[in-house]
Amino acid sequence: MRRYRPTPVPASEITPRRVYLGRREFLTGAMAAGLAAYTTPGSARSLQATRSTYSVDDKATPFEDVTTYNNFYEFGLGKDDPSEKSGAFKPLPWTIQVDGMVAKPGTFDIDQLIKSFPVEERIYRMRCVEAWSMVIPWDGFPLASLLDKIEPLGSAKYVAFETVVRPSEMPGQSGLFQSLPWPYVEGLRLDEARHPLTLLAVGLYGQTLPNQNGAPIRLVVPWKYGFKGIKSIVRITLTDKQPKNTWQVVNPTEYGFYANVNPAVDHPRWSQATERPIGEGGFFGASRRPTLPFNGYVDEVASLYSGMDLGKYF
Repeated sequence: MRRYRPTPVPASEITPRRVYLGRREFLTGAMAAGLAAYTTPGSARSLQATRSTYSVDDKATPFEDVTTYNNFYEFGLGKDDPSEKSGAFKPLPWTIQVDGMVAKPGTFDIDQLIKSFPVEERIYRMRCVEAWSMVIPWDGFPLASLLDKIEPLGSAKYVAFETVVRPSEMPGQSGLFQSLPWPYVEGLRLDEARHPLTLLAVGLYGQTLPNQNGAPIRLVVPWKYGFKGIKSIVRITLTDKQPKNTWQVVNPTEYGFYANVNPAVDHPRWSQATERPIGEGGFFGASRRPTLPFNGYVDEVASLYSGMDLGKYF
């Protein structure tokens, strides 16, 4: 199986293997000792993950940026709210209900899932709909592995996801005025869900997921805008009807079901032609770079949308 290289990058931007491995060793120790503030105390655990060929060679975004610059409205609207206000969230114990049009519905414990499916490290691009981007070393397993276990019926066409609702632990869900309707929901076509790139992430940078990044399990679909990556999943349902995702319900003129990264289709309030990489400093900050169709995964996923008007089905 060949390594995925969605687009060439300058040699100066590729992290040398010895540096990357050294960084991982440092982070393993540092997270255990000094980075516990990013997670619920005692929740961070090392993960044994096999490096996957489904990875890009782009320079990874620094751990600190990945864990402190987030959208997770359940904790607040600011980018630093998730890291600052998620300390009370309890990601363990955790179960996921899988139901709907399946032959073998069930409820799965997070530790059971991690033991059942080999965890892989996959370095993916992440493109936010707000026109910023990251490169993140995720640890997880293909969603297809779980789908195979529960055996979707022939009538199933879509997969719906639902996140947890805990106002006492998630301050963004409490109060009189709410930013979004809860629970947060998302959906994929079944063929998108079965695609080998579609990941259920249980960690990043070799550790279990920090609270602010969607602990203990989240969806990662690298060719779609980041809001498709629903966090802290508690339910997965197979259905024959296209589910409406949360942002589609809130503002259907700006957010569609598919949310494929597409520089040719602008958001009504800003251009999607370029993006701002997070974590690439310099005195004036990172230079913007062109956004790639399907976030650079054209060869892998374009066939899923053959014949579709991607301006209409956005």
